[in-house]
Amino acid sequence: MENEFKNRIDLSGLTEKTQQVKNEIAKYIVGQQQLVDFLLIAILADGHVLIEGVPGVAKTLTAKLLARAIDADFKRIQFTPDLMPSDIIGTTIFNTKTSDFQFKKGPLFANIVLTDEINRSPAKTQAALFEAMEERQITVDGTTYKLDEPFMVLATQNPIEQEGTYRLPEAQLDRFLFKINVDYPSIEEEGTMLMNFHANKHKIDLDKINKVLHKDAVLELRKLVSQIIIEENLIKYIAQIVYATRKNPGLFLGASPRASLAILHSAKACACLQNRDFVTPEDIKYVCFPVLRHRIMLTPEKEMEGIQVDAIIQQIIDKVEVPR
Repeated sequence: MENEFKNRIDLSGLTEKTQQVKNEIAKYIVGQQQLVDFLLIAILADGHVLIEGVPGVAKTLTAKLLARAIDADFKRIQFTPDLMPSDIIGTTIFNTKTSDFQFKKGPLFANIVLTDEINRSPAKTQAALFEAMEERQITVDGTTYKLDEPFMVLATQNPIEQEGTYRLPEAQLDRFLFKINVDYPSIEEEGTMLMNFHANKHKIDLDKINKVLHKDAVLELRKLVSQIIIEENLIKYIAQIVYATRKNPGLFLGASPRASLAILHSAKACACLQNRDFVTPEDIKYVCFPVLRHRIMLTPEKEMEGIQVDAIIQQIIDKVEVPR
């Protein structure tokens, strides 16, 4: 929908680039519009993303296509039970030619890192990843190496087949800006997918994905996002929603202050995608679900009743008065 007013901040370049990224992903992905939107919001808000969904719903493929559409260094790590911290951060090796020790960088030294099945690796390896996510740097043998910006981790996990997996601790989950739940496609979308396969349009050729957004441009777009206007009453609205999670009788654990910051940053990015230079209550409500769902814990009673986390989040949003 075209705006009837003139933005105080020129967002035309941002909306054009993000739409081009969507178009590139749409070459091979049918549906999953919300997943793509949340991934773009996370990039603009400088956050990491945890993607959870059953097998076969294009979690990994979508992440790969997104990384391909951005002209940045991309690495993929398959997390397995035998994966060690040195396998992802790198290790110091002895160079016989120079008779000196040299650091060989691991796959975490990239702009966009896709970690498949993150919950299959042991806690020590998970901790090494989370430290890099939070600190944006890696320390090996007393030497600190800064990670290049932008730096984003896209982690996937499978909600089924929990045998042989290592559950991510709640304190570590807080490092992710979003947790995106990927559901099955609609019957129309699945029908379209089948027609594409029947027409032999399913073969993935990453060379056909155009790199429409350079990594330096991402940093410039983030500066625009930081300038988005948000009124003071909406900032208080965010604080009220997060505070309500700590007082809800159905929750054993409420959201941390990091959740408030995550909602603020992602609501600004959401407004940008709508070509608006100001945040609305709808932006805040929209991002509350992926921001909060991995930061709160149901009480055992609510879990026994089969209550879903998203239902509690919806209840909280409904109860908190929207600013006028």
